[in-house]
Amino acid sequence: MAKKIIKKVKVIAPAGKATPAPPLGPTLGQAGVNIGDFTKKFNEATKDMAGDMIPVVITVYDDRSYDFVLKTPPTSSLILKAIKKDKGSGKPNLTKVGTLSKADLKGIAERKMPDLNANDIDAAMKIVAGTARQMGVDVK
Repeated sequence: MAKKIIKKVKVIAPAGKATPAPPLGPTLGQAGVNIGDFTKKFNEATKDMAGDMIPVVITVYDDRSYDFVLKTPPTSSLILKAIKKDKGSGKPNLTKVGTLSKADLKGIAERKMPDLNANDIDAAMKIVAGTARQMGVDVK
């Protein structure tokens, strides 16, 4: 008989550095996931992506087992990493915080491609450019 899904949990954790401390611990604990086991597997799976925040979708089954799927880091954090800034602009239309080159834009779009609902790289680049504009980042 197939296992019954009882819950889907979405969390964002630092790659290779997930710990049982809040916010991860309580969220997973409520879902009935073995926290130590999850952090070990997650850190093992993400050890090559250090420095990125990785969204994870955890599917919890009725026998307390679980699966997890790693997503690509949020577009905004990839843009900030590319322009080497900590945060976007408070007034994106007035104050610009940096400039993204076409090459950086294409690189981010290619990395985000699996999670974007774009049919080709040009459409993906438009989505990323839109996010950059919202953050006060120019695209040249």
